[in-house]
Amino acid sequence: MSKAADFLVEIGTEELPPKALRSLMVAFGENLSAGIDEARLSRGDVHTYASPRRLAVIVNQLASSQIDRAVEQKGPPVSVAFNDDNEPTPAATAFAARCGTSVDELERIETSKGEWLIYKSIEQGKSAAELLPDIIERALAALPIPRRMRWGASDAEFVRPVHWIVLLHGDDVIDASIMGIAAGRDSRGHRFHSSGPISIGSPGDYLRALEDKGHVIADFVRRRGMVREGVDAAAERVGGQVVDGESLYDEVASLVEWPVPIVGGFEELYLDLPREVVVSTLTGHQRYFPVADDNGKLLPHFVTVANLESRDPKQVIEGNERVIRPRLADAAFFWDSDRKKPLASREEVLRDVVYQRGLGSLFDKSQRIGRLAGWLAKQLDGDKDTVERAAQLAKCDLVTGMVGEFPDLQGIMGRYYAISGGESEAVADAIAEHYQPRFAGDELPASEAGQLLAIADKLDTLAGVFSIGKKPSGNRDPFGLRRAALGILRILIECGIDADLKALIDRAVDEQPEGKVRGDELATELYNFITDRLRRYFLDRDAGLRIETFDAVLVRQPASLVDFDRRLAAVQTFARLEQAESLAAANKRIANILRKAGDPEGLQVKTKLLELDAEKALHNALQNSREKVAPMLEQRRYAEILNELADLRDPVDRFFDEVMVMADSDAVKNNRLALLGELRALFLDVADISRLSIG
Repeated sequence: MSKAADFLVEIGTEELPPKALRSLMVAFGENLSAGIDEARLSRGDVHTYASPRRLAVIVNQLASSQIDRAVEQKGPPVSVAFNDDNEPTPAATAFAARCGTSVDELERIETSKGEWLIYKSIEQGKSAAELLPDIIERALAALPIPRRMRWGASDAEFVRPVHWIVLLHGDDVIDASIMGIAAGRDSRGHRFHSSGPISIGSPGDYLRALEDKGHVIADFVRRRGMVREGVDAAAERVGGQVVDGESLYDEVASLVEWPVPIVGGFEELYLDLPREVVVSTLTGHQRYFPVADDNGKLLPHFVTVANLESRDPKQVIEGNERVIRPRLADAAFFWDSDRKKPLASREEVLRDVVYQRGLGSLFDKSQRIGRLAGWLAKQLDGDKDTVERAAQLAKCDLVTGMVGEFPDLQGIMGRYYAISGGESEAVADAIAEHYQPRFAGDELPASEAGQLLAIADKLDTLAGVFSIGKKPSGNRDPFGLRRAALGILRILIECGIDADLKALIDRAVDEQPEGKVRGDELATELYNFITDRLRRYFLDRDAGLRIETFDAVLVRQPASLVDFDRRLAAVQTFARLEQAESLAAANKRIANILRKAGDPEGLQVKTKLLELDAEKALHNALQNSREKVAPMLEQRRYAEILNELADLRDPVDRFFDEVMVMADSDAVKNNRLALLGELRALFLDVADISRLSIG
């Protein structure tokens, strides 16, 4: 085996996007590992590091070269390679030349298809130094970077300009160029606490050298932990605790290389603003951590994390306080001025705000949402008046000063302004909730009106954007339609809203203005798009779910997703039964028999044509099961239905052992087909279990 040593690659850049830093670090490590494995270089563990100005990977015990391997090249058959006089033909000489040898050096191999020429050789393994530059380039090219930039006169492209490269295998520098920059052993430290290059002796020295000589904590996970511990300790010093810290720890750790938490303050009068306004002002713009007391009440303090140890911390604190005061003052101004007129008075202003070309204004969207949400409320015996009123006002806060300055407060401010204007709590709550869920794992609307309004809003967006021909393609989804579809699914299933999905889609389609895609075509596109997300939803929710189980239910296209969820759970339970394998196989067999018979319709079982005991026994068992299953079906007790039908295994197995379905007599044959059709229909009332492969 070739000699192994630790390997280090560091890509030194200008400041990387903080929200993407962690994902870039992880992807770089995964891409590099995959490339090394593909190149057949043995290795140990892989460790990833990142700071605002670097991405780095250390690979333990990376082999210095590939292992030599035996290679076989198959040539032409011997019958083609030699003529009747046993002289090589052009086919043989051409193969030998291609292999860089003579015909005499070729060997023969016997196969089931005859004797063939073969050339065996030993392929010398390439050195890691020769392979790694290309592996690194490909790993960087595959990073999830939506938009790349160029710099200087170079043709190289990356998320930010690259300024230095470190490539070390053991103590040795790999002589290579990455993105047009010659690799070496010199890294760079903190912009202000360090000057000059920092020489890295070996990969094992990397983290310590940067910390001791460069004031850089390159280990992202450790740095994040330092941020968290430091921020929590700083908050405790002023008698509080951090608010919503988890949402900021990653981002702040991506902004600093040497974290130094400090505490600042602001005037107590700003605590009269809605809590969400203060939190958004601190976190959204400045990445400050708000502080609250044990009861959750905000304190006039914040914690921020500096990227240096200042000789005059007081000056740093005052600088941060000077930055936040104007933001809070602006928020206070908007809060006062926006409440001078009721939210409803802004409805007409929405007529002048274009929602999307081809889909009218925000006023038009509000009207469509109101009609769709009202129709849905009527179907579910919900509070139609509340839902329609909330829909009227839901988008009005978009034209307020506060939301114009703080877009992340849309819906939230709508609730405050609705209550200020005398609207009911139910209407105000629905306005606040109708954007939920905003992202994966976000909370769902708590109120029924909020749930229905959120469904209507998201479905109108889907139907509208699809109608103008702008559905997602590949990784592009500028309108967030996949997120909207998943939001609809989560609300319908997790909130137990038993609505007819197809009818809901049809209604949303009917509400859209004339577009490129209309009617049934648009409804079908939307249904397929949403059910594609449904498959992903269930697979993510249950790691043990098999796609074939999902498809067994999907083929029945249950009207509601609540119903879909129950059927899916029932089929999963059924698949674990002892009888499931036999019955799934029987259903497959029945489906094939009926298909080959032309899927006959209208056939009915005639008892006088039942000739054999096995078919009579199956008929009696079916009648028994049908009577028991009928009330269960009305009550959607699908697990009980399949458990009941599992008892049919013995009569079904006996039927196929003793009965020839395709009898000579058409009457008997059709009667047996009708019997099998009834059996299959009983299972299809729940799902198509013929799609299951069990065992």
